[in-house]
Amino acid sequence: MTKALSLDTYRLLGRSGLRVSPLALGAMTFGSDWGWGADADETRRIFDAYVDRGGNFIDTANQYTNGTSEKLVGELAREKRERLVLATKYTLSTRAGDPNSGGNHRKSMVRSVETSLARLKTDYIDLLYLHAWDFTTPVEEVLRAMDDLVRAGKVLYLGISDAPAWQIARMQAIADVRGWSPLVALQVVYNLIQRDVERDLIPMAKEMGLGVIPWSPLASGVLAGKYTQADLEHGGGKPDPAGTRKNVAAANGSLTAKGLAIAEVVKGIAKELGKTPSQVAIAWTLLEPGVTAPILGARTVKQLEDNFGALDVELTESHRGRLEEVSAIDLGFPHDFLKRPMVQQVVFGGTKLEARQ
Repeated sequence: MTKALSLDTYRLLGRSGLRVSPLALGAMTFGSDWGWGADADETRRIFDAYVDRGGNFIDTANQYTNGTSEKLVGELAREKRERLVLATKYTLSTRAGDPNSGGNHRKSMVRSVETSLARLKTDYIDLLYLHAWDFTTPVEEVLRAMDDLVRAGKVLYLGISDAPAWQIARMQAIADVRGWSPLVALQVVYNLIQRDVERDLIPMAKEMGLGVIPWSPLASGVLAGKYTQADLEHGGGKPDPAGTRKNVAAANGSLTAKGLAIAEVVKGIAKELGKTPSQVAIAWTLLEPGVTAPILGARTVKQLEDNFGALDVELTESHRGRLEEVSAIDLGFPHDFLKRPMVQQVVFGGTKLEARQ
């Protein structure tokens, strides 16, 4: 059975000494530029509700709500800057028609960091993520540019988001060999509908010293129980964050018949426990030992307060078994192959080994 937590029971971020809350506050909803976020007043209420409970881990990015998110975070965090861990990201294109305004390369990184520092009204960023893999920039260029920013005092810790496991492992090894600043955080989509990261990304993160920060723990609201079979008539979803929330859920691959079936099991368990579906879904992500802090993406204080309740959810082994059965994925080769009894027999010859902690 899981144990109750609190926002001021802090965790170490990856293989570092940085202390962060077990739930991060996502700021992608800060600002109404995309048509579905929170306005400035509601943003302040959300921010205060999180920080007043001891929460200290704020997550934003250079292009969330077209830059408004970073500006609002900067204004709200100004008087409490030293007690907060501010994370932002670079990569996303900022100017149409400018080929170097986005991507993973040094020019994009440095200019994005300078802009983020100005918007956040701070002289350093606690955690800088590479936001998405661009498949063009050499990893040595990324790592050296990141290390230069750390040495200059503009960034304290480094992370990566939405990238192949083999590239991240390679980067971590290169950083170690060359004495460059390591990656300490991995941000990936992780929820009961999308468990693909259990194949390689989460095991890699645990082995290489990166704390896992799941985004979309509610699968764009599908696991909160807000959609029904009628919502499957969505036309496939628009690949645009400024689309409707339903279209975003569809474009993310969450609003499907299987996703709704998983959500039904979540709702059933929530009813048994006297909790909400959102609380159960978030609590499930916290069961994974590699996870440090799921990101809450609330648009209202009411939603946020409900999400906080995930820290009080105690899931039994039976609950966990039902959730994982309905959401199970095939690990694929070589994982499934190596677990087959015949393969285990020829590899170990019947030797009994105590599981490594």
